[in-house]
Amino acid sequence: MTDSYTPPAKWTWDAASGGRFAHINRPISGSTHDKDLPVGEHPLQLYSLATPNGQKVTIMLEELLAAGHGGAEYDAWLIRIHEGDQFSSGFVAVNPNSKIPAMMDHSVSPPQRVFESGAILLYLAEKFGAFLPADPAARAAALSWLFWQMGSAPLLGGGFGHFYAYAPEKYEYPINRYAMEVKRQLDVLDRHLAENDYMAGAEYSIADMAIWPWYGGLVLGRLYEAAEFLDVERYAHVLRWARQIDARPAVRRGRMVNMTSGPLELQLHERHDASDFETRTQDKLQNAD
Repeated sequence: MTDSYTPPAKWTWDAASGGRFAHINRPISGSTHDKDLPVGEHPLQLYSLATPNGQKVTIMLEELLAAGHGGAEYDAWLIRIHEGDQFSSGFVAVNPNSKIPAMMDHSVSPPQRVFESGAILLYLAEKFGAFLPADPAARAAALSWLFWQMGSAPLLGGGFGHFYAYAPEKYEYPINRYAMEVKRQLDVLDRHLAENDYMAGAEYSIADMAIWPWYGGLVLGRLYEAAEFLDVERYAHVLRWARQIDARPAVRRGRMVNMTSGPLELQLHERHDASDFETRTQDKLQNAD
């Protein structure tokens, strides 16, 4: 970095310095406007966006449905974070932290709110008795890797992704700092997956669903356009695992839900029925107009 920066004695917020994230970040919590959230006909109501964190939950829900758990039918409502939907009074009531994803379970009384993607995965796994190994050792492994992801991904997203792809200017020091950490994390995964089919061993679990949208997306070239920069081809075992999960039909569907960018045929802004994947993607809606 060529310019030095001396922090002031007391930091104050300057919204103009937020760059492309100026509308989604602020130093206080709570709602900015009154607006109720919509509620559909299914027991599970998801309020989200197809970021890697959002994809974790939609993949889980689609996997549950594919496995025959009819009670996992859900409505997925789009939360446009760049327009401030996450600061509505309705959303803050579901998640006081104003981050996606957030979910309401109306199959219980009173309805149960669940927020934080890892908590939602664990809640659904325990509710339906699926995708969390029953064997104590494998269960411990799944939970360990689930929480590894929750602690590690902010360094990939908020650290490397921010400075490499989103910051208004490129700075060598933070890009080098976070690239080193991301490559260390990829090496952790690669060494583990050299000896295991999935994160918890032989069984596909919520640990895979949590890690894949971030690190699978990264090595498959879908995240930050950084695959070449990070030399992801050297992580052969992560690539094998990423491609294996990418081929699952439920994963392909889960990626589409609440998607607002990319090919129109992959964008399903809202999901209320399984038939929506065939009839309500953006390419079909636009052709109908």
